Amino acid sequence: MFEVEVKVRADHDAVRDRLGEAGAERRGAVVQEDTYYDAPHRNFAETDEALRIRRERAPDADGAEADSRVTYKGPLVEAASKTREEFETGVEDGETMAAVFDGLGFDPAATVRKERERYALDGYAITLDAVDGLGEFVEVETETDEEGVERAREGAYDLLERLGLDPDAQIRTSYLGLLPE
Repeated sequence: MFEVEVKVRADHDAVRDRLGEAGAERRGAVVQEDTYYDAPHRNFAETDEALRIRRERAPDADGAEADSRVTYKGPLVEAASKTREEFETGVEDGETMAAVFDGLGFDPAATVRKERERYALDGYAITLDAVDGLGEFVEVETETDEEGVERAREGAYDLLERLGLDPDAQIRTSYLGLLPE
């Protein structure tokens, strides 16, 4: 499965208004903490891969146990968007998964924390991300097979334009890559 994603910097207030006008369905808000790992056998920064544990909770769930997922993201597969092969699965306990990674020699590299508002429109997920240390972004994404990548990307561009955003301003770098070192 391929994740086709287009991300731009954007003011959330203006985008929320346009999402409402377009008839988008609000799917709620979450807080996500993504811990990215370095591999002992290769440099993910050089191979353009990522391995992370994502812990997700409702914004008002202080102290509540988070849902956890493990994700592997392969290298970007095209120059026109942030499209890559992705594999993700839920894990019962994120702390135990972190201990497994540690035992195998995977070191935590960085943590990215963001508050996300989720919307759905025309088969796309739209997220308004407030990323600690980076600011506000909008992501438009969908999943497809390899043959559908171009069509999915063009649909994401069209949706950005409907929201008053410029697809040419997209950022292909991950939030992890945008963080100051």
